[in-house]
Amino acid sequence: MFDTEDAIIRVDMSEYMEKHTVSRLVGAPPGYVGYDEGGQLTDAVRRKPYSVILLDEVEKAHPDVFNIFLQLLDDGRVTDSKGTTVNFRNTIVIFTSNIGSQAILDLNGSSEEDSQGIMRDRVTSAMKDHFKPEFLNRIDEFVIFNSLSKADLREIVKLEAKRLEKRLADRQISMVLKDDALDHLADVGFDPVYGARPLKRTIQRELETIVAQGILRGDYRDGDSIVVGVMDGKLDVQQAVNAAILPAST
Repeated sequence: MFDTEDAIIRVDMSEYMEKHTVSRLVGAPPGYVGYDEGGQLTDAVRRKPYSVILLDEVEKAHPDVFNIFLQLLDDGRVTDSKGTTVNFRNTIVIFTSNIGSQAILDLNGSSEEDSQGIMRDRVTSAMKDHFKPEFLNRIDEFVIFNSLSKADLREIVKLEAKRLEKRLADRQISMVLKDDALDHLADVGFDPVYGARPLKRTIQRELETIVAQGILRGDYRDGDSIVVGVMDGKLDVQQAVNAAILPAST
């Protein structure tokens, strides 16, 4: 959107659960420790006025933090602890939240005709129970994500596997991940509650560790190709055999 990944400003709202942490966003008041350091949010936007602001897990923030958000969303500006007005009008603000996630899990794969509409109603109701109306009324759009499908998980596995492939390429070792291996990693690494977060750890444990141990044992050398499949319910890594095609004897 702004032609660079550096334009994103991410703030973990779980770090703002206490009342006194509000000052970290806009800076400590005069006479308090950290006054000269400025605010985490206001200073970041002052340095990068054209940016995407990602406020992660906003439901964990202390209620007093939302007073700052009301000013930001309504006026497009925030006044920091030094009295300086910071312009937010060239930023895009994205809040993420897990509010209503149980409703999404409950309706995942539902055969109800209007399951999407029911899910949206339940999530909206959960948000209204948690957030104040004046905050919700200042948000332009609500985007509700469905649970990850099997196809989504396979794509995530492919992305993570490509990182391993790049590291192996430094040793001139190529790797092929068969479809059954993709399905196995997607199944083992997915958790209905935590989503795809455990997937990376599963790939490290079930794939990267096995390949690394094979390299250390000398099973795979520079220039080799390995194929990853499934045998007896576990990943199976084998060295590919390049069979030469010989001319028929006369």
